[in-house]
Amino acid sequence: MAVRHFLSLLDLSTEELRHLIHRAMQMKAQLRQGDIHEPLRGKTLAMIFEKSSTRTRVSFEVGMQQLGGHAIFLSPKDTQLGRGEPIEDSARVLSRMVDMVMIRTFEHEKVERFAANARVPVINGLTDLEHPCQLLADLQTWFELRGDIAGRTVVWVGDGNNMCHSYIHAAERLGFELRIACPEGYDPDPLILAAAGRSAAIVRDPMAAAQGADLIVTDVWASMGQEQEQAARRRAFGDYQVNAALMAQAAPDALFMHCLPAHREEEVSTEVLEGPQSVVWDEAENRLHAQKALMEFLLVGHGRQQGPSPE
Repeated sequence: MAVRHFLSLLDLSTEELRHLIHRAMQMKAQLRQGDIHEPLRGKTLAMIFEKSSTRTRVSFEVGMQQLGGHAIFLSPKDTQLGRGEPIEDSARVLSRMVDMVMIRTFEHEKVERFAANARVPVINGLTDLEHPCQLLADLQTWFELRGDIAGRTVVWVGDGNNMCHSYIHAAERLGFELRIACPEGYDPDPLILAAAGRSAAIVRDPMAAAQGADLIVTDVWASMGQEQEQAARRRAFGDYQVNAALMAQAAPDALFMHCLPAHREEEVSTEVLEGPQSVVWDEAENRLHAQKALMEFLLVGHGRQQGPSPE
């Protein structure tokens, strides 16, 4: 069976993405019922972290354990990658010893180069360009609470960052409308936006964008590596806080999501984050279940289509 990587949400067909969402829901139910499911017994996941993490590390490590396998944490100071070994060489060596690799880093081209030289599945745990694992969890959360997302309206508020890019890809695959409310100068990648066609569009006014929306999503104004831009970003995003006034523009049963960690009273008010429309804690928990479904899919092929995933 051909090796499949998960570097982008677009590495999955629409059918595969829907399968993973429903499989994650099944695995969550199994876990809560106390059912033991260990399809990855004897398998090892190498986790390479160049960016720090709470949810990514814990969800992958616990998930691998629950599936019967083992996870190894690797930071730059622990490996030859931190001393300048070429990514291509590290990929060749590690993929002869482990069964799967997850990488959380800055430049997206690093995971692409690693995958191009690996003989085992490679997972994008986060790059500056995309965060597809978080989207699996977000989509699982929506499907659990509201059913299918096709035909719904999702509003992204804030920076046109990696999360925004992955939401654009999700809109392409699952058929929802994505409105992107961001200030000028902080737009998503124009090529990614253009490829989405009518699935996604920029609406500068966040209040106008939120009109009738089913889901409001945001992220921090300054991500890791952008701390020196904090003051400038706080000024630029001052009108883009998700607060009670903005949520009031959305549908009465609209949900609020945030990938966390959140900066209260910056990108989101405490009132919204802790309020009844917020599902951020379900969303965080679902990183565990969605990634278990993903790892099973990549290593065992549960629900996998044969050959490369169609566009």
